[in-house]
Amino acid sequence: MKHTDAETRAVNDAAQAGHRGDWAHTPERSNMLALRLMCLVALVCGRHLTRLLLPPISLYFLLFAPVPRRHIKRYLFRAIGPHAGWIDGYRLLHAFASTVLDRVYFLRGRMNLFDVNVKGNPALEAEALGGRGAFLLGAHVGSFEAMGACKQKSEHKQELRLAMLMYPDNAQRITAILNAISLPELRPHVIALGRPHSMLALRDWLDSGGLGGMLADRTLPGSEDQPAQQRGNTIVLPFLGQPASFNDGPFRLAALLRRKVFFMAGLYGGGARYDVQFDLLADFSERSIDPAERERRIQAAVEAYVARLEALCRAYPYNWFNFHDFWLEDSV
Repeated sequence: MKHTDAETRAVNDAAQAGHRGDWAHTPERSNMLALRLMCLVALVCGRHLTRLLLPPISLYFLLFAPVPRRHIKRYLFRAIGPHAGWIDGYRLLHAFASTVLDRVYFLRGRMNLFDVNVKGNPALEAEALGGRGAFLLGAHVGSFEAMGACKQKSEHKQELRLAMLMYPDNAQRITAILNAISLPELRPHVIALGRPHSMLALRDWLDSGGLGGMLADRTLPGSEDQPAQQRGNTIVLPFLGQPASFNDGPFRLAALLRRKVFFMAGLYGGGARYDVQFDLLADFSERSIDPAERERRIQAAVEAYVARLEALCRAYPYNWFNFHDFWLEDSV
């Protein structure tokens, strides 16, 4: 589906308008005491009893969070059609609440509570076992923590080491709580982006066979003093029938470090079921001497990422938890 020049200009203009569509400047809608209480209840009462709290919590946010509700409505209209209604919004919020709760148990190593099906991991394991490492690009789809199941599902019984590439200042209160409840050996390793030595730390991690994972469905905040490969460029592509902005920074970084890029998703299937999927998106292991060819390959990789994300949103519409102004419609 092609988008018109007018649509592209509208998205680009909106991206320049203030911070209303900038997720990095949006304060967390959370209460520290409530989060600590929820974590305590989850650990003391167990998963089955704590899940009884999810329906009223989901209904509360559906009724009393008008801004996220507006964005959810727009997304569901595009993912499943104009017949999407309040029940669909509730189902999405309940799925989100379920993955947040399950995050507690994943970080405590309680994999026995879940039925996790892993697909596509042999090719990923080959990169790790070969000491090359790889990039894992996901989205705000399902559960990132479900990726831990790959350690138990590895055909070679090889522990896959995953580093989270992220801006640590965002949602730091939630991160602090999760760090406090996770077992030391399961605590996610974080490589902070936007720092002077970020790329060197990432290169060393990959060279040791580690994997670098990040969520790439939000345009990245950046400043002119950051390296170009970390800032990247904003690319406008059709997504769920409407032009949307994506950042090619992760793919430029993969091309610079000459690594393969896999799409990752830990899809919540309801109850205790998760489907973890890995798909090869791009192979930058061979250096491209021609700059034009390199740009073409990066563009193709971004398009493949967006196509994969769109397919998942249509197949699993209640798994995309991007509750902000993704299409920048509030800014125009």
